[in-house]
Amino acid sequence: MASFGHTIDFGVLKKFNQQGPRYTSYPTAPLFSKSFTGDDYSREIVETNAVMGGQPLSLYFHFPFCEKLCYFCGCNMRVTRDRTLIAKYNDYLKKEIDLIRPMISDDRKIAQLHWGGGTPSYLYPTEIRDIGNYIQSSFDFEHDIEASVEIDPRGLTREHMEALREIGFNRTSFGVQDFNLKVQQAINRVQSEEITRQTVTWARELGFQSINLDLIYGLPYQTVDSFADTVERVIDISPNRIAVFNYAHVPWLKKNQTAMPEDALPSPDERLSILQMTIETLIGAGYEYIGMDHFAKPTDELAIAQKNHTLYRNFQGYSTRSGCDVYAFGLSAISQFENIYAQNLKTFDEYYARIDSGKAATNVGYRMTPDDHIRKETIMQMMCNLEIDKRRVEDKFGIIFDEYFAADLLKLAPFVAEGLVETDAERISVTRSGILIIRNVAMCFDAYLEEMMKNRPVFSKTV
Repeated sequence: MASFGHTIDFGVLKKFNQQGPRYTSYPTAPLFSKSFTGDDYSREIVETNAVMGGQPLSLYFHFPFCEKLCYFCGCNMRVTRDRTLIAKYNDYLKKEIDLIRPMISDDRKIAQLHWGGGTPSYLYPTEIRDIGNYIQSSFDFEHDIEASVEIDPRGLTREHMEALREIGFNRTSFGVQDFNLKVQQAINRVQSEEITRQTVTWARELGFQSINLDLIYGLPYQTVDSFADTVERVIDISPNRIAVFNYAHVPWLKKNQTAMPEDALPSPDERLSILQMTIETLIGAGYEYIGMDHFAKPTDELAIAQKNHTLYRNFQGYSTRSGCDVYAFGLSAISQFENIYAQNLKTFDEYYARIDSGKAATNVGYRMTPDDHIRKETIMQMMCNLEIDKRRVEDKFGIIFDEYFAADLLKLAPFVAEGLVETDAERISVTRSGILIIRNVAMCFDAYLEEMMKNRPVFSKTV
């Protein structure tokens, strides 16, 4: 992809910079309901395993604990130094595995594993090995599994990385956010470049196949010049993937964000300038823009999958393993099957009590309709392939695309008029600058968004 410098008009894009879903699912999480219960989830497991024998699975485990609070954080997490709380939680993860595993067909192997949080690497190495070995002994893993873990370089030792590698992890991701000390102090996350580089070195020495580094723009005291310095340092570290997230300032939802100086946040124009610089610098360094906020080297699986139109998107973000049912364990974790979503309870006491009762820990969920499936395919094509192949949708669902989406296609007119989207009889595609507003384009096909926005759900800004 060429430089954006001569093609992008941020004055135009500002018109479309509104709240919108990130489409890690469709329908999106605000539609999940308590009418979908743990019994519904358990029945779905039994029914799908009766007909899905041999189909691979994805596992997600949520580890909610952190040693310190990052003021920008929007995750479901808990700060603690009480190791007994962590030990108890790990025991209940094992109990949840014991509850769910007997319902899963023995011939379904695990193709993908992800640990998120919180901070999974906040576990001691002995705890990592203990829960990791329990998972390994409970499921059958494919030899080429994609196994990714989120870590925090602060407080990390080589033994942590060795333990994670021993239990099968071959990919890792962790936050840099910004190397500028003033920014780090403002967000309560001081992390030196030295320990970041040390962590990357350990990962490479131990044979991790892919390393992703996260950056965040829109944080206090950031400028184009200061963030450019961070971007250049990250390029020098040369991770396989880089994620550049737009900071979502929602202090009315996340009280910890009030600890940051709001008057030090970059202006909307400055944020867009930071984004433009970041995109141009990363592309200039040889990274490919996957879409949304992700960049990857041309040899990385994500870039290859996008070229082959096999890229997939779920609650862990972009993935190369499409079609896997996701079984999620732990607080707030979201399972995702072909026809349902099911999110676990969000508080410790409720989660423990439900597991003790011998029932699935589902808090809310959703069962998809035929229309949901058609729209999900359409939205995910845009999010992953940067285009919608009308014939592919028609062949899969037996519809006439332009007739089925007649009302939705009218919503594309402003993007077409600005040269951000091109549409013809076969495809709907974003132009080079339109890649920045793929969420907005996808929103045109969301049947629920207009009603949801009336209820003021808080999504992040699209640009």
